[in-house]
Amino acid sequence: MSPLCDCCGEHISKLYQQVSVMRKEIKNLRQMLDSACRAHRKHMASLQSAVSKIGLCDPDKDHIPAPPSPAPPQTALERGNIQTVPIGYISSCFSVKNGTPRQPTICGPSRAELRIQQSIFNNPGHALVGLEQYSHVWIIFVFHKNGHLTYKAKVKPPRLNGQRVGVYSTRSPHRPNALGLTLAKLDKIVGDTIFLSDIDMIEGTPVLDIKPYIPEYDSLNTRVVMDSDSNPDQPNATTIEESNILNLCNYSETDAQSTFKGERLEDDVESFLSRVKSEADILVSDSSRVNAQFSLSKDLYSVLEGVKAYVNQGDSCQSEDQVSDCPKTKPPELTVDHPCYGGETYSIIAGWIKEPPVGILDVRFTPHAEKELAEFLPAHLSGPCESDRPKFQFLCSPEEAAAAIRGVLSADPRSVYRRTRCRDRLFFFTIDTADITCWFGQGFAEVLQVRPVTCHIASM
Repeated sequence: MSPLCDCCGEHISKLYQQVSVMRKEIKNLRQMLDSACRAHRKHMASLQSAVSKIGLCDPDKDHIPAPPSPAPPQTALERGNIQTVPIGYISSCFSVKNGTPRQPTICGPSRAELRIQQSIFNNPGHALVGLEQYSHVWIIFVFHKNGHLTYKAKVKPPRLNGQRVGVYSTRSPHRPNALGLTLAKLDKIVGDTIFLSDIDMIEGTPVLDIKPYIPEYDSLNTRVVMDSDSNPDQPNATTIEESNILNLCNYSETDAQSTFKGERLEDDVESFLSRVKSEADILVSDSSRVNAQFSLSKDLYSVLEGVKAYVNQGDSCQSEDQVSDCPKTKPPELTVDHPCYGGETYSIIAGWIKEPPVGILDVRFTPHAEKELAEFLPAHLSGPCESDRPKFQFLCSPEEAAAAIRGVLSADPRSVYRRTRCRDRLFFFTIDTADITCWFGQGFAEVLQVRPVTCHIASM
C-alpha cells in the first residue's frame, strides 16, 4: 500500500476534527433531550394534579398516580421541604467567580460585610447581640452563581486536575442542594452589620444562616479532650496531649521493632506505618491550636517533632534488610483504615486534600504591577485623599492586597479546562477594586497589571 500524500493527510485530519465536533454535539443533544424529558414529566404531573383537583378525571391504576396536594407548612417541614429566606447578602471584595478562592484558608486578607435584612427582624441588631464574644462564625449560604441547576454524581475537583470522585466527597458547588458552608473570621459587629475576613464568597451571595464556631463542639480534637476531662478516671486536659504523645512513642518503639523482625505481614507493616505517620502529622499540625487552648510547653513541641522525625526515618528504610521488607507504594483505595488508639477518635481526611496533584505556585509581580498596586489608597482612609488615585473598599493597604493576590494565585484558581486547554492565555480576576492581569508558567504565576475597576473609579 502506497503512503498517503500530504493532501490526503490533511483531509483525514479534518475528518477527525469533524468527527470530534459531531461527538460533542451529539453529547450536548443528549443532555438537552434528557432535560426536556424531565421538564415534560414535571409539566405532565402538574397538569394531572390540577385536573384531579377540579374533579374532571379520576386517576385509576392504569394512569400515573397524581402527586399529593401541597402539604401544610408543618408537614412540609417534617418531610424536609423548606422555603428558604436569605437573612442578608454578602458585600465581598470578590465581585465575580473568576479568581474567588475555593476555600477560606487560601486567602486570609479577603474581607466581606454582611448586613442583616430588616425584613427578617424588626430590630436586626438585636439578633447579633452576644455574637461579638466569638472569634469565628459558620456562614451557610447559597451558590447563586452556579450558572445551571444540573449536577452529577461524580465531579472533577480542580485540585485533582481532572480525576473524578463522588460529589459528596468534595465541596463542589454543583450538588443537589446548592448550599455552601464557610468558617469565617469575625472581625467586628457594628449595629446590624457583621465584618468578616478569611472568606470565599462573592458579591451578592445569599446567606441563609449564621452560627458561632465553638471548638468544644465543632473541633474533633477538642471534643476528645473535653470527653476525657469529664471522666474523673481520666487525666485532666493539660496532660491529655502529653499522655497521647507518650503512648505514641511507646507504640512506635515496640511495634515498629516487632514489625521489622517479621512478626507481621507486609500489609500490616504498611498499615502500621501509615497510621503512625498520620497520627504524628495530625498532632504536629494541630499543636499550635492546642497550645492556644491548653498552654502546652515548648518541650512538647520538641517531642512532637521527634516523633514525626522518627516515623519518617523508619519509613525511609535505609538499610538493605529494611529495604527488602519495605512495602511498595500503593494507590489509595476506597476503604480507609481509620486509626483508633485506646478508644480515642482522630480526624481523617482524603490524601489528595493534603497532597493534591496540583502543586502550590510561586507568585511574582512585575515592577510595573508593583508600581500600579502601590497607587491604591487603603480602605477607610481618614482625612482628605487624592481624587485621581484609586482606593480600596475592603483591603487595608497595598501590602495586604499583595498578600491576598498571592493567596489566590498560589492555589492556582484556574479550572481544569483553562489549565489544560488555555494554558498560554492571560488570566483575569478582580479583588476589591482592582482588576488583576496575570499569566501562568511552569510552577509560577506572574502578575502583569493591576488596574482599578472602572465602575469603582466612576463612583469615586
